[in-house]
Amino acid sequence: MIRALLSLCLCLPAAADTWTPLLDKDLSRWEIFMGVPHRTLDIPGVPKSNSKDCRKGTPVGLNKDPLGVFKMIEQDGEPVLHISGQMYAGLSTKERFGNYHLEWQFKWGEKKWEPRLEDLRDSGMLIHAQPPHGRFWDVWMRSLECQIQETDCGDFIPLAGARADIPSRKPEKGDRWDYDPKAPLKKEAGYTNHGPSKEARHGEWNTMEVFAVGDKVVFTVNGTPNMVLFNARQPTKEKGKFEPLTEGHIQLQSEAAEIFFRGIRIRPITEFPEHLAEWVQTPEAPTGSDH
Repeated sequence: MIRALLSLCLCLPAAADTWTPLLDKDLSRWEIFMGVPHRTLDIPGVPKSNSKDCRKGTPVGLNKDPLGVFKMIEQDGEPVLHISGQMYAGLSTKERFGNYHLEWQFKWGEKKWEPRLEDLRDSGMLIHAQPPHGRFWDVWMRSLECQIQETDCGDFIPLAGARADIPSRKPEKGDRWDYDPKAPLKKEAGYTNHGPSKEARHGEWNTMEVFAVGDKVVFTVNGTPNMVLFNARQPTKEKGKFEPLTEGHIQLQSEAAEIFFRGIRIRPITEFPEHLAEWVQTPEAPTGSDH
């Protein structure tokens, strides 16, 4: 009887109270990697950069934050992560995670910086991130990006060779495909627009989530699922071969816009929750890029 009960307990999904908060006043669970400074920045102790787009050059490097891009502050009695956005940079968990439910809240600040003064405010939550730092634009790791950008939260962007298949359709205008849960599966999907969802007004808090089980991933924005990835994978050392991408570090982007995060927390799961079961049913067989 005891053995049977123990077996049953091991098969149950993780309890709802197993959340682990990832933010503390010292950012003790994270490390910082600063990318390539824009040429307009004059940083003491850092060689002047010639970069106009911050995508290529000499990064400032690991655990150096001369401008204080990442800071913990307090707002309304709560600990909040303030990201100034002044440089392209990544804040990465020291731990690796797989099979999890990740949740966070964010709101936009006012400041923008070169080279995106005229662009939408931008950031991102990079999941299943694989070292080393600097694989993408000399700053971020190979990863699956859950886009955080004004009007575009939940878009998918594969970074530095990461791959996934997505049910999506080619729009009448533009090159980016649109996520559509009823569409056939498009293999090796590129930058993919999210499905219907609603973001809060500027300056108000949004809630986003990532559910990851095996090689499937779901993004949600304010409670609405708006992107599902299937067959997440990455290249192996053998040319033309891939392996499942099911775990890794979590990275937050600093990308030329001021942004605030709070309540970043994670818990283990072994299966998708019931309300997402239909969303993660495998669609029709993958199609090629001409689908």
